[in-house]
This record gives sequence, structure tokens and C-alpha cells, in this order.
Amino acid sequence: MSILNSSVPDQIHYCECWARDGLQSIQTQVPTAHKLEVLHGMMDAGIKEMEITSFSHPKFLPQFSDAVDMLKGVRRPDGVKLRVLMPNIKGWERFEECVKEGYGAHKIILMISSSEEHNTRNFRQNHQEAMAEHAEIMKRALALGVEVVGCVGTVFGCAIAGDIPMEPIDMLVKFYHDNGANLMMMGDTTGQANPAQVTRIYDHLLGTHPETEFLAHFHDTRGTGLANSWAAMQTGVKWVDGSMGAIGGQPATEAALYHLGYKGNICSEDFLSMVDECGVRTGIDLDKLFALGRRAEEVVGFPMRSNVIHSGRVDHNPSSAEKGTLEAGGKGTSATTA
Repeated sequence: MSILNSSVPDQIHYCECWARDGLQSIQTQVPTAHKLEVLHGMMDAGIKEMEITSFSHPKFLPQFSDAVDMLKGVRRPDGVKLRVLMPNIKGWERFEECVKEGYGAHKIILMISSSEEHNTRNFRQNHQEAMAEHAEIMKRALALGVEVVGCVGTVFGCAIAGDIPMEPIDMLVKFYHDNGANLMMMGDTTGQANPAQVTRIYDHLLGTHPETEFLAHFHDTRGTGLANSWAAMQTGVKWVDGSMGAIGGQPATEAALYHLGYKGNICSEDFLSMVDECGVRTGIDLDKLFALGRRAEEVVGFPMRSNVIHSGRVDHNPSSAEKGTLEAGGKGTSATTA
């Protein structure tokens, strides 16, 4: 039964980030064949958009040294769109060759942190330098028919600079939109967002930039990722990112506190199960996704952070046999567990 209020979309677009933002954080080098196996399982489960790799330099992110092989090997069924992260012009030049050879991706993600200090430490560029480079990349991407997702990072706070005023956020949203980005990702890069803040910022963005389509991309550093994603949806946002098993990483900035604690994205299995219970349509087969989540744990070699792949979906109509088993198993147990 749906519990939607009038402001929550009855259908959302979900992008799975496990193969890029997720794997970025782990030390184990996952074989290309295993990455492709999981990506193809996502497609079979009905996921229509996914990040599959990064064109960051392999020296800094060896997990993505197989970026070209990933593009060559991935299936391309109708209706599925592939994203890659594009860090700079050198990465674009490598990717551009793939596009011209016929095995590019549908979309690239370009990111500038709204915190200029964060961007300078992470990308070694100030805002003006980054915008000049990204404008050139967008021009070349659009000429080849590649869509652009503009990402504004540290929107909800920065581990270096603290709270971020709206002025640089608005500036970067306008910059990306004016240069042809057709989707705008708001990044909770350091996992500092809370639902009240999310509501306030998205209300502002949707009112100030009504021509722009926004995407919610939250990290679960402080356990608020699902609540923040739901809060964004309550403002009308229809695009949400997450990572299977809630794995994920954050860019390095040389700030020690930035690396403490859990860093992952919101958990795909838990989030998609939650919105399904609330009556939001995603087109994703949850049972297939849960099975794939268990397989992905084998691939990375450690337990990930999904709850529902172990607890299962909510059973709203247990069979008589199941009720009998529960009653039998409940004899002699404490009545204070609820």
C-alpha cells in the first residue's frame, strides 16, 4: 500500500554506482570479468543507468586501470545508459578515442567542488581553472553526442572549509547548465548532510534553477543517507544515486579527519526496498538485485552493508505454515524484545 504524499514522485530514475564510486574505495583489485559480471547482473535486474568506470589516471586509482577494457566488454542493451567519471582533459582525450572507435559511454560526469579549497586539494584547480577545462570538455563531448552530468561537490558541507554558502553552488549549477549539462548531481561528498538541510537546499535549487533536472547523490557517513535521499524526493527530485552494498569512497584531500569513519554511498538494496514499500516505482526486480548483492560480496571478498539481502523483503501476508513456525519458535522467548 502506498504511503506517498503528493510531493514525492511516483516513479524515480535510479543509477547504480557500485562499479565506480563503490569500487573506488576498496584496496582489492577486482578483476574486469567480475566487474562485468556484476554490471550485467544489474542490467538483468532492470537497472537502466549505471556508473561503470573512471578515466582517472591509473597511477592514482589503479582500480580503474581497466577503464578501456570495461567499455569494450560491457553489454549495451536498449534503454540502458552508461556513465563514466571524467576527471580532466587528459582523461577526456583517452575516452574520446573510445567514443570514436565505437565503444564509448552515453554520459560523462564532470565534478567541481563548491568548496574551492576542496577542489584545489582534490583536483589541483581553482574554480576558474576547473570551469575553463570543463567548458572545453563539454564542448567536445556534446559534439560527439555524449551527454554531460554536471556534479557540484561538497554541496552539503566540506571537511576542510565547513558549511558552504549557496553562491558558489548556484554559480556552478548555472555554469554547467549554460554549457549543456542536462542533469545536475548534487554531491554530499563528505557525508555531512541532514534531511532538514537537504530540504532547504533542494527547495532553493528547484526554485532558482527551474530549467535544471537535479540528482541526489548522498554518502552514508553518518547514517543519514536514506533519510537524505527521501528528503530530496519529497522536494520533487526524481533522480537518485546509490551503491550496492553501500560501498563507496571519497576523494583524497590530505585532511586527516576526512578519512575517519564509514565513507560509502547509500545502500541500493535497502533504499530500493524502502521506496518500493512506499509505492515508488523503479522498474527494478528486487529479488534479482538481492541475489546479486550477495554475489557482489563474494566478488569484493568482504561483507558489505546491505540489511535487506539478509533480512529479506517485508512479508505482508505470511502463509499459515510460516505463522506456525514463528509461533513455535517463539515459545519461551522474552516478551520484551519489541
